[in-house]
Amino acid sequence: MIKNIVFDMGNVLLDFQPERVLDRFCSTEAEKDCIRRELFQAPEWLMADRGVIRDCDRYGLIAPRVPEAYRPALRDCCERWAFCMDPLPHAQQFVQDCKAAGYRVYILSNASDLFFTYFNNFSPLSDFDGAVISCQELLLKPEAEIYQRLFERYHLKPEECFFIDDRAENIHGGELLGMKGHVFCNDYDELRKILL
Repeated sequence: MIKNIVFDMGNVLLDFQPERVLDRFCSTEAEKDCIRRELFQAPEWLMADRGVIRDCDRYGLIAPRVPEAYRPALRDCCERWAFCMDPLPHAQQFVQDCKAAGYRVYILSNASDLFFTYFNNFSPLSDFDGAVISCQELLLKPEAEIYQRLFERYHLKPEECFFIDDRAENIHGGELLGMKGHVFCNDYDELRKILL
């Protein structure tokens, strides 16, 4: 019996779209391509999610790899990327409906330290029964240890948990430990049919 709904954050609760950041701060396609590659697709992004660097460290690490003319846009992208983290339509209502239906609700997310600033755009963390955020744990999904951290910290049985994430590999990581899951494709109506 499912008792706990576990939510990923990016593209499940909040709308993480790096292209919006690039569109706002970059003036040419070449600049976008460079910053996309060196910021959003480079090792520093996952290093921040793992908690081995902070968001404020990114620019200094990446800037030497970027042409000098692109560095003002890079700085803006590094320092202001979280403006795009708006709540997805219907996400807040779905979480509230899950709680009203008697489920406990948790967050399990790969996220850097800035999570604790922008997540308030969605909801206070206190509205959830618990959260495991990768930068605090020095772990990343789909590593087994981060799921186990969630289960152990909140005394959850994997078979009583239902995980919602936008990446199939993260759902698979939870399934290997006994947690059911659903790859989210921006369709809360489909989840309502499953859970409510």
